[in-house]
Amino acid sequence: MLGYLVNTQIGAIAYNLFHHKGVAIACYLAGYFLVTHELTLAGVVLFAHSSFDRIMGYGLKYSDNFKNTHLGWIGGSDVSSKT
Repeated sequence: MLGYLVNTQIGAIAYNLFHHKGVAIACYLAGYFLVTHELTLAGVVLFAHSSFDRIMGYGLKYSDNFKNTHLGWIGGSDVSSKT
């Protein structure tokens, strides 16, 4: 979320990086094979957090607006009414 203080493109990249399930799985596997419990836990927490976000309707962000996600517009409003 701190990336959005710079601009929407940097914010979307940072948000998507930390909310991508592949990154969470890679983090978990790295912790598992390196026997680093903190990294394993971080992978589990990242995966759970990103999954919960998807359940709540928050998807990966597009760079034009925070509310524009791959699951649709947050809040159920049409994009045309926001521009």
